[in-house]
Amino acid sequence: MNYPLAKPYIGKEEYRAVRAVLNSGHLSLGPVYKKFEEEFAKKIGTKYACAISSGTAGLHLAVIAAGIKAGDEVITTPFSFIASANCILYVNAKPVFVDIDPITYNIDVNKIENKINKRTKAILVVHIFGQAVDMNPIMALAKKYRLKIIEDACESILAEYREKKVGTFGESAVFAFYPNKQMTTGEGGMLVTDSKKIYDLSCSLRNQGRAENMQWLDHERLGYNYRLDEMSAALGLAQLGKIDWLIKEKQKVASLYGEFLRNFSDLVQVPAVASENVHTWFVYVIKIMNKKVKRDKIIEQLKKEGINSKPYLPSIHLFDFYRKEFGYKEGDFPVSEQVSDYSLALPFYIGLKKKDIINIINKLVKILKQYE
Repeated sequence: MNYPLAKPYIGKEEYRAVRAVLNSGHLSLGPVYKKFEEEFAKKIGTKYACAISSGTAGLHLAVIAAGIKAGDEVITTPFSFIASANCILYVNAKPVFVDIDPITYNIDVNKIENKINKRTKAILVVHIFGQAVDMNPIMALAKKYRLKIIEDACESILAEYREKKVGTFGESAVFAFYPNKQMTTGEGGMLVTDSKKIYDLSCSLRNQGRAENMQWLDHERLGYNYRLDEMSAALGLAQLGKIDWLIKEKQKVASLYGEFLRNFSDLVQVPAVASENVHTWFVYVIKIMNKKVKRDKIIEQLKKEGINSKPYLPSIHLFDFYRKEFGYKEGDFPVSEQVSDYSLALPFYIGLKKKDIINIINKLVKILKQYE
């Protein structure tokens, strides 16, 4: 067997939906992306949703809409996909990192307040791997210091915190639909908000700065080409129609991993789910307990066994250009760095059976026991 790291679940409904758009001849700026926006907003529980070309594009627009400018600071996490920090740099502001919780891998809410100063304008929270951040303390800090909250929910569609969906806490939130996410449009994303002002601005910015009531070649502001095409929107609508099932199936796979890996707690740390959260499982990331083990060597050995795995995630502050720009070094965020050094994602997708998971775990355990 060869186990890929991830793969999307595509059914007959998706093929029919995309074919219908292709047959219509209307491949961009048609009715389908509007319908996708309406249904997505309804599913998340926000008033508005703006379809965009990627989660990264959505984060860029969210930062602009929040009024973040050159010289401002935005507090965020170093343990994330790089887009959540880069989007702050796009507007010449500064990402200010706060270390993470060693159990959930989300931002450590107890360390945020010490990083707030007069230049701080927002907190950009990242709901990592399908699990919500502990939002109540963050909401309290935002109120106390008059800060805006932007949610990077790109990995966590329909995740919940205290029975409230992620994406409904901040002034805006962004979801992403890359093929390894809970649902996919190929490339693509969605910005959600309850603010009509932010929605209108985002819709203009994604379409070269043109407002809805303007002629095609008339533009009122600097904008970008962040549109989502009709084929992708059609794929997204079909996936959204089965999103509850897709998530339940991934939850089953995660549960099987947890059931069998807990027998090897001396070798690996399994993902933990906070008691107030509903986890929707973007990836399944374990942490190697033996600090003498070279994680990358384990990945190589798993590959030889037909099991694809991957580091998840490198700490952003240690990327070369962040070191050069801000002077970051090893030891600045020790929890994030340790998780980065010893964590890896295992194959995780709908279609993995109990026997597959047992096979993967047995081979992983056999490799890890070589280092005891």
